[in-house]
Amino acid sequence: MTHLRVGVVGAGRVGSVLAARLRDAGHEIVAAAGDSDASLGRIADLLPGVANLKPSAVARACDVLLLTVPDDMLGNVAQVLAASGALREGQYVVHTSGRHGLDVLAPAAAVGARVVAMHPAMTFTGTTVDLERLSGCVFGLTAGPDERALAELLVADLGGRAMWVPEEMRTLYHAGLAHGANHLVTLVTEAMEILAAAGADDPAGTLRPLLSAALDNALTHGDAALTGPIVRGDVNTVRAHLVDVTRNAPQTLPSYVAMARATLDRAVADGRLMPLRAVRISDLLDRAVAERPRHVEGEQRHTRTR
Repeated sequence: MTHLRVGVVGAGRVGSVLAARLRDAGHEIVAAAGDSDASLGRIADLLPGVANLKPSAVARACDVLLLTVPDDMLGNVAQVLAASGALREGQYVVHTSGRHGLDVLAPAAAVGARVVAMHPAMTFTGTTVDLERLSGCVFGLTAGPDERALAELLVADLGGRAMWVPEEMRTLYHAGLAHGANHLVTLVTEAMEILAAAGADDPAGTLRPLLSAALDNALTHGDAALTGPIVRGDVNTVRAHLVDVTRNAPQTLPSYVAMARATLDRAVADGRLMPLRAVRISDLLDRAVAERPRHVEGEQRHTRTR
């Protein structure tokens, strides 16, 4: 097995977990950089015995540098490390951003470092729970021909599966993941709010079996998994939903309407919903937005600007 000396700049939820998994695979984690109390705690819990050093010291100490910093910081971190002389020719510099490809690491490449984009398609807690979740996780990879072998080795040792993403498609790839995962959290949270308003004492437990089945069906069958009043064309049921949501959980109305419109379009496109019924439902959605209580709009604007 290839033995790698790995350093981590950004001991956040992602970096600390990836480093711990690589350590379990037999690689040496020479140092990690993290300033916040949360980062220091993760280093202690997931990487016991690993030194917490400044980013430049971490970079100088390793052969493979993981840059697991936020997207908007990545370019600046690469620039500063390259300008300080902390990066060197032949060293691997690997970032874990979904949005960025190799261009953001141009300062590292300019000094001769070998650059790789390696994004795990996973949500992280920054705890030991994540270690097992990496098994079978897809990693979106972008690398040059000479760096592909190292990228695939890292993914294999992390227990993941490699998926090659062209440089120009990185942002679109990331948008698909964010739309599916991040927006799902918002959707599920709002569904729980609606159920709580209806009197459910365990909204999460009520939704869990239904959502698990719906997710499995959607991943397997796509649009064919759609069920519910919009696909059936139940105009009166949709009307009743809109009335009660507006009355009892008005903060969820915009997303209900947005998702209802998207569902309506897909149901019409695949021929499962007659256009006449679709028009009637669309009119209901328009009316619900137009008649939405203005005090709710004001409260939401106030919340967004606080």
